[in-house]
Amino acid sequence: MHTNYDIEVAKRFTIYNSLFLDLPFDNIFRTGTMLPLLATSCQKGFEEGKSPREIIEGFFEEMMPQNSEKEQNDLLFQMIQYVERQVVLFDSIEDAAYEKINDLGGKGSIKALITRAGDDRKKEELIEKLKTFSVRLTLTAHPTQFYPGNVLGIITDMEDAIRHDDIGRINLLLQQLGKTGFIKREKPSPYEEAVSLIWYLENIFYQSVSDIMIRLLKMLDQPLHSWENPGLLKIGFWPGGDRDGNPFVTHQTTMQVAERLKKWILRCYYRDLRKLRRRLTFKHVEEVMLRVERGIYDTLFEEKPVYHSADQLLEELLLAREALIKYHDGLFLELLDQFILKVRIFGFHFAYMDMRQDSRKHDGLWDELMEVEKVKWESEENAQIEQILALKKIPKVEAFKDEFHREMLLSFEAIGHIQRENGENALHRYIISNCQSAKHLLEVFQLAKLTLDQDGSGLPLDIVPLFETVDDLAAAPEIMSFLYQLPVYQKHLEKRGNKQTIMLGFSDGTKDGGYLKANWSILRAKEELTRVSRESGITVVFFDGRGGPPARGGGNMHNFYASLGEQVENAEIQVTIQGQTISANYGKQASCTYNFEQLLSAGMENHLYSDEERNLSESQRTLIAELADSGYEAYKAFKSHPKFVPYLEHVTPLKYFGMTNIGSRPLKRGKSEGLKFEDLRAIPFVGSWAQMKQNIPGYYGVGAAISEMEQKGKLKDLKNLYQTSLFFRTLLGNSMQSLNKCFYPATAYLKNNPEYSEFWELMFEEYQRSIEAIKKVAEMDELMKDNPVIKTSISIREKIVLPLITIQQYAIQTMLEDGKDKAVLQKLILRSMFGIINAARNAA
Repeated sequence: MHTNYDIEVAKRFTIYNSLFLDLPFDNIFRTGTMLPLLATSCQKGFEEGKSPREIIEGFFEEMMPQNSEKEQNDLLFQMIQYVERQVVLFDSIEDAAYEKINDLGGKGSIKALITRAGDDRKKEELIEKLKTFSVRLTLTAHPTQFYPGNVLGIITDMEDAIRHDDIGRINLLLQQLGKTGFIKREKPSPYEEAVSLIWYLENIFYQSVSDIMIRLLKMLDQPLHSWENPGLLKIGFWPGGDRDGNPFVTHQTTMQVAERLKKWILRCYYRDLRKLRRRLTFKHVEEVMLRVERGIYDTLFEEKPVYHSADQLLEELLLAREALIKYHDGLFLELLDQFILKVRIFGFHFAYMDMRQDSRKHDGLWDELMEVEKVKWESEENAQIEQILALKKIPKVEAFKDEFHREMLLSFEAIGHIQRENGENALHRYIISNCQSAKHLLEVFQLAKLTLDQDGSGLPLDIVPLFETVDDLAAAPEIMSFLYQLPVYQKHLEKRGNKQTIMLGFSDGTKDGGYLKANWSILRAKEELTRVSRESGITVVFFDGRGGPPARGGGNMHNFYASLGEQVENAEIQVTIQGQTISANYGKQASCTYNFEQLLSAGMENHLYSDEERNLSESQRTLIAELADSGYEAYKAFKSHPKFVPYLEHVTPLKYFGMTNIGSRPLKRGKSEGLKFEDLRAIPFVGSWAQMKQNIPGYYGVGAAISEMEQKGKLKDLKNLYQTSLFFRTLLGNSMQSLNKCFYPATAYLKNNPEYSEFWELMFEEYQRSIEAIKKVAEMDELMKDNPVIKTSISIREKIVLPLITIQQYAIQTMLEDGKDKAVLQKLILRSMFGIINAARNAA
């Protein structure tokens, strides 16, 4: 695969990159000629220990001594634009070669899984597990995608042109790219964010999910039209429903997005029906298919809803199926069955929306509710829970003075409206972020029950706590155990099939506890939550709030899910994906299918093949716990350094994330003027370290912890753990990615800064220590030696953006040293952010 990568990607990039020089734009030949010279100056300059300012100023002294400062800055901006487009070209080339650099039928594919299960006589066991299992990828609106929609469209077309070696078309698309802006003038609305992601549903997931399901069921000789688990592969959807820290999401937004999802799945069905009807031209069948097509058309375009539910549509399709078998020997039956399966998979909802809000907002709502009801809050939590559950009726919305509280109540009503229009699957759960107590969960439960279950038939909504910090993860088992014993909640779970979904936050967990502690705390929380759930007869489903980079739970996900062992409930795999992770891993048919299959196979392997590599022994647990605690102490000491928050606020590009116009959400929670660590969102937090090429959340504490264990004589134990535990191997492997994306020479000038010198030295020492420590444990002479394709991809991408990294640090360094926030320097920092983060693909 590594040789293929060099031929299909690296060499092609060199060839196609030369096309930029011939584009008919002003100054492009000069920019394209000067850029390699700057790149060489950067590389040599950093090797010689020069600072970014010395490199950029030295470059201009040598190449443009007579030019004005404005002309020099203009060239820097032109170079930034040039590099941005080089990144797009590289992305397109890599995507076009996807099938050649990834073994689509190899380990982790459903083909390999079924073959192995057959060889091991586990095929029936596999089928039984597939009947109850599910993989749910939830698309979030978290802002880590710096490409506007029109650029994503060009990337898609470019990939196709590269696949066909169509030089003429590539040249035209590069010209289009040159004239297309990469910056959004205004922040998108939550509805616009939803529309952007619905593009992926319509153009990628609709085809990929169907294709995987059809191939899987055919290989296992299972009927398509009556397969009992059409929800095996699901797409979750947060835009329009995620209110946490986003005041711009209203109940109208939620209903508008749900309506859009319904219309767009009907559009997909309508297109398929027109093709299908060209085959089903037989008596007794054609009239049914015509009726179905007209019904969908009228519902879509004439605003005359014919079908009010997916079940009504399926009834008609099954009539056609009966007629096809009875009168025409099942001619083209497979085509009809494939369409029936699609309707059963996507219903009228297309994707599963979630509603999410912060527990503190619910606290505020209940405070006002009690005021309206003239009830005094008790002081203890158990007494407050009794007061909450004693409420028989919610006061009218108009009785509330706080507009936000009125909006929250209307959002519960919106859930009922959406379920009536699109089916219960359209929005069937409410997530409580920052959940710290049973009271937080019951606040939402009671509001939902009094709004949506007025006849007492059962609440059609799952209440999902989100545990994030290290302390919250530790408290989670006790909280859930209390709820499982509470009669009113027991009764609710019975109506929901005795299934409880619990969300765990990697992003804020890592921000709070550091890389090792967060990952270990989440695994331990899963094990304990599994234990207390099983004891209460509850099937627990874990929903992981992951981001793109290893620092936020990203990296190699399928290895992580394959490594969880028997002590973690394996009912479903649920995970959030966002921004660049969507476009990079699921943005094309081939990559979407490959990564979806990898996750499905990981869940199946964890069930079918329980071995020592997946199950940690007590001695291994003790070792990892000791390592995690040691790493946590190192990270806590670093986080409590007096320069930690000032460095983020005044040195890194943190504040510029709010100016990028890539997402509708504010930069931080809360309205306070100063920066508070607890209010800081994980995305700009991790993204800022990525911009600085320091990637602190992805490794800090790993080197210190391993070194401490080595001093205790436990290095040999760690080496053995790396060889025998898939969980530990995946943990260190993902940290290697973070380290490989670091470039400390770019910020080495800070060791001479009187304010931040000591702080930078701390980071750099831990960076070096972590590299050496991980190499020792993994017994490698270089990081990621076992993953040469990803290592090479990172290396090329970092080389492409080295001029951008240098320009950004030149601007930061100049402002720090001169004590002036010049507008042109701020603009250089902001503009260089886009290319740096897009090249990394999973940096925030």
